[in-house]
Amino acid sequence: MAAVTSTIKLLIADDHRILREGLVALVQHEPDVHVVAQAADGREAVAMAQAHHPDVVIMDLGLPVLNGIDATREILAHIPSTHIVALSARGDQQIVHEALRAGACCYVLKTVAADELLAAIRAAMNDEHYFSPGIIRTIARDALARNGNGGSGGVDGDGVGALTPRERQVLQLLAEGKANKEVAAALGVSIKTAETHRRSITQKLNLFSIAELTKHAIREGLTSID
Repeated sequence: MAAVTSTIKLLIADDHRILREGLVALVQHEPDVHVVAQAADGREAVAMAQAHHPDVVIMDLGLPVLNGIDATREILAHIPSTHIVALSARGDQQIVHEALRAGACCYVLKTVAADELLAAIRAAMNDEHYFSPGIIRTIARDALARNGNGGSGGVDGDGVGALTPRERQVLQLLAEGKANKEVAAALGVSIKTAETHRRSITQKLNLFSIAELTKHAIREGLTSID
């Protein structure tokens, strides 16, 4: 493994200020890591990444406004050289699979020790993978399940994988309590377009109440309840 010879430019994206400050405190004494920006939601994470071009992003997957999985996709679409370390309290198969499919190269649980997160940051910088032990077991189970299903690797038609990226964003905003007008304003589209996306989501998922949509969004890792 090649040694890191330059300072790692790090972006920390987490909606909990105390956790963000804790992460900054964790890395501030590391000579090879420098925090260039912080973000409190997914949209801000994308904007900060475009402004600072970090080498590594610590990405909380449960971000508001735009969840960490879709923020990962947007960042890598614009800055493919950036490396994403997914950070989550959840380690279930669905969210791990979505994070890796979005382009995260490392996945760390929030329960891990500090040295594991530092190891993940440095592994990402070296174009390597790093996973918490529990995540490795999840990945192995996922791979076995896919092989058992003929290796299709697909997502069930009634899951979030059936939605377009824009529909995923609309679903998250609806689950976070936004009305159609607020969804339209957040995404810069007309109210009619927001309503069209909402109808498409309900038809694809066969879920028609906000309560059902919210439960589905939480289960799929698009949003969380704190």
